[in-house]
Amino acid sequence: MKSEEIIQNVTEEKKAVEPRTDKEKERVINRLKRVEGQVRGLQNMVENDRYCMDILIQLSAVQSALKKVGFSVMERHAKTCMTHSIKDGNEEEVIDELLAVINQYSK
Repeated sequence: MKSEEIIQNVTEEKKAVEPRTDKEKERVINRLKRVEGQVRGLQNMVENDRYCMDILIQLSAVQSALKKVGFSVMERHAKTCMTHSIKDGNEEEVIDELLAVINQYSK
């Protein structure tokens, strides 16, 4: 299966194999809200004609924060969803999916 097909399959709306706990949801949502606040701060910086380097530094912080959220979601996926799929005998599909997501995520 080609990487594009795998990504298309991944982006179809699916439920988590193992539902996230309330604590897991809260942790991810809090991080995303923090990123949302940083993005709003960036908008204000642009509106207020802040120095370009200040904006770039803040942009870098937002990108870093989003990557951390992504890695935490990926870690949970590896520990739960992938583990269940491998136990069900879908090793090759799981590995292809993970590699496609990592490839997409690292762009």
